[in-house]
Amino acid sequence: MFFKNIITNFKKYSFLLQQLISRDFKVKYKRSILGVVWSLLYPLLTMAVLAIVFSNVFKFSTPGVNYLVYLMSGLVMFNYFTEASNLAMSSVVANFSLLNKIYIPKYIFPLSKCLFIGINFLLTLIPLYIVIFATGTGINVYHILLPFAFICLFMFTLGMGLILATVSVFLRDMFYIYGIITMIWTYLTPIMYDISLISTKLQPFLKLNPMYHYINFAREIILYNRNPQTFTWMVCVFSSSLILILGIIVFKKNQDKFIYYV
Repeated sequence: MFFKNIITNFKKYSFLLQQLISRDFKVKYKRSILGVVWSLLYPLLTMAVLAIVFSNVFKFSTPGVNYLVYLMSGLVMFNYFTEASNLAMSSVVANFSLLNKIYIPKYIFPLSKCLFIGINFLLTLIPLYIVIFATGTGINVYHILLPFAFICLFMFTLGMGLILATVSVFLRDMFYIYGIITMIWTYLTPIMYDISLISTKLQPFLKLNPMYHYINFAREIILYNRNPQTFTWMVCVFSSSLILILGIIVFKKNQDKFIYYV
């Protein structure tokens, strides 16, 4: 019944969802000369800086594959997660004045943030593929499987966004705590380094991180020209579905209390 209501409300409030996403775009690029072009330039500039630091200063490398592509394929996916989950976390609190005036399904705010950043994420795939072609990595038939990794990433991020949005209503300290969590999470995810550089005793613990598997799924295709292992498929489906369901349950159970705390 709950999921049926979500689908019904999604159709009913689809125009509002579009307006929220449109508003976010206007706010983000207001008074910006380059506008949406920053969605293309930012990952390239970030990658260039990190590549110089980690490949030349720390001497990181990825045997058999191009380090730039390795780095950027991890960056674009992890940046989507951190940016979307951060915005989703504050979405309910930031729209309290709107919730006070009219009835709106509250989950539409975290959802709009994840979709908004998702559009930016799709734009960042353009510089990623520019780097893929420029470095001679090329594309293969398995690239048609990449949307699966992106869908799992979106589901996981939305689930986390719903949980964070709920917690932040009751605990405003979460805005600061989550910044520390994401910083630690970044270094525990093999974005800038190969997991083979880590002690074999620690590798199983790093692989408990769902973000590792979403990024690894994409890298198996982009860098190694092969279909990810069945285990990787299963972990991606299980972890993203579990967190999304958990997020929906937590959000639904507490959303009626928001009005007393926001």
